[in-house]
Amino acid sequence: MENRHFHFSGICGTAMASLAVLLKSRGHRITGSDQNVYPPMSTLLEQNGIPIFEGYSANNLIPHPDVVVLGNALSRGNVEVEYALTNHLDYISMAELLKNEFIRGRKSIVITGTHGKTSTTSLAAHVFTACGQPTGFMVGGVPENFGVSSRDVEPGGYFVVEGDEYDTSLFDKRSKFFHYLPDFVVINNIEFDHADIFNNLEEIKRSFSLMLRQVPKDGLILANGDDAHAVEVAKSGYSRVVTFGMGPHCHGRIVNIKPKLGGIGMSFTLNYAEDWFEFEIPLFGEFNVRNAAAVILLALEQGIPTAKIQEALSSYRHVKRRLERINKKEAVKVFDDFAHHPTAIAETLAAVKGAWPEARIHAIYEPKSNTSVRKHHQTKMAPAFALADLVTFAPLYRAERLDPKERLDLDLIVQELSAQGKSTQILEGTENLAQAALKAARPGDIILVMSNGDFGGLQRRIGQLVDQAGF
Repeated sequence: MENRHFHFSGICGTAMASLAVLLKSRGHRITGSDQNVYPPMSTLLEQNGIPIFEGYSANNLIPHPDVVVLGNALSRGNVEVEYALTNHLDYISMAELLKNEFIRGRKSIVITGTHGKTSTTSLAAHVFTACGQPTGFMVGGVPENFGVSSRDVEPGGYFVVEGDEYDTSLFDKRSKFFHYLPDFVVINNIEFDHADIFNNLEEIKRSFSLMLRQVPKDGLILANGDDAHAVEVAKSGYSRVVTFGMGPHCHGRIVNIKPKLGGIGMSFTLNYAEDWFEFEIPLFGEFNVRNAAAVILLALEQGIPTAKIQEALSSYRHVKRRLERINKKEAVKVFDDFAHHPTAIAETLAAVKGAWPEARIHAIYEPKSNTSVRKHHQTKMAPAFALADLVTFAPLYRAERLDPKERLDLDLIVQELSAQGKSTQILEGTENLAQAALKAARPGDIILVMSNGDFGGLQRRIGQLVDQAGF
C-alpha cells in the first residue's frame, strides 16, 4: 500500500492509538483528534511524532485525508463524523483496518474475556517473542517489555490481539473481535459488562459464540474451565477446546499456587497431557496465574519447550495501569489499576492482600465505565471491597446523563461497608482525594487506585504526596 494520510477521530482510545502507531511505522502520515487527551496513550502518540488536535472540528479534516478512521466512541452529531459523511470521505473502523492491513495473512491469536485481556495479550506477545517466534501484537495498554502498544510482523508470523467484545463503530454494531480472523482464541472469563450495548449476559455469550464460528477446524480454543459461561461458549465452536483452571475437570489443571510474600511473584504447578510442569511468574494474584496458564498452554501447543517458556516468563514486565507501582518509596506503596468491574476489583484486592497479608489497604475507586455507573452490579459492589480496610469513592462519572433509577447507589454501598467497620466515604475532586489519602496513610499501608480512566491523574498525585511526606 502506498503511503497515505490517515486521520483518526478519537485517537486516544487505546486501540486507536495503537493502530495509529502501527501505520506510522509503515511510513504513513498520521493525524488525530480527541476530546480527552491523557496518558499513557497521549504520551505514546507524542513519542511517535503523531500530532493530536484537542477537540473535534471539521477543520481537522481539511485538506481531506485519504482515510478517516472513526473510533467507536463517536456517534452521529460529532462534527468530524458529520463532515466525513457529508463530503463522502473514505472512512473505516479501527477493527476493519487492523484486520485488512495487519492480521490477514498472519496466525491470529485473539485474547478475549471480560477481564484480563490486556495482561494476557501482553504476556502472550512477550512469551512468543522471547521464544524466537516472529510476533506482532496490539495491546490495550503499553507493555513495559516493548515500550509500545503495537508492533507489525511479516506475513506468516503470529499476531496477538486483544479481542474486545465492545461494538466496532457507529456503523458496525458487531463486537470488535469479529474482525480479527482468529486461528487461536483464549476465553479468560465471561460476565455481564458493557451495559450500554448489551441487555443481558445471553447477548454477550451469543456474540462470543458467533465469533468462534470463524475459528478454523485446525485452530484452537483455550477456555477458562472454572468459568461455566466460558466453557459453554467454547463448546459452541467447531475447533478443539482445551480448558485451563484449578478444577479437576480442566485439561490444564493449576495446583500448588504460592504467592511470594512481601513482593511480586507467584509459583504454581501445571498438570497437562499427563505431564507436570513447575512455573514461576513475576506477577501476583491468582488471576495472573490463570492468565499465565493460558499462555503456557498456547505456547506448548505450538511446540515451544517448557524451559524456553519459563525463561520468557521470568523476563516479563507488566503493563502500565495493571497493578502498576506508582511511587518509589517503600513505607507506603501506591498502585494504579484498571479494575472497574466488581470481579476485577475483588481479584485485584486479593492479589495485593496475598502479597502483603499484614498491610492495611486503602482502596480508592472511580465508577466511570458505562456499566459501573449503573446499578447492574449494585449488590456485588460492597462484597468486592471485602479485603480493603479503607474505601474511598469518587462520585459517579457523568451521573447527570443517567436516569436516577438507573444509577449505582453509592450511598447504599457506603452504608454497607461502614456497617462492616470499614472507614468509607465519597469525595469529589482530585486534590481532595489525594490529600485525604495522604492524611489517612500510615507506614506499611498500600493505597490502591482503581479506574478505567485517568482519574484526573489522582494516582500520580498521591504517589507524589506520599513520597514527599517521608513516612
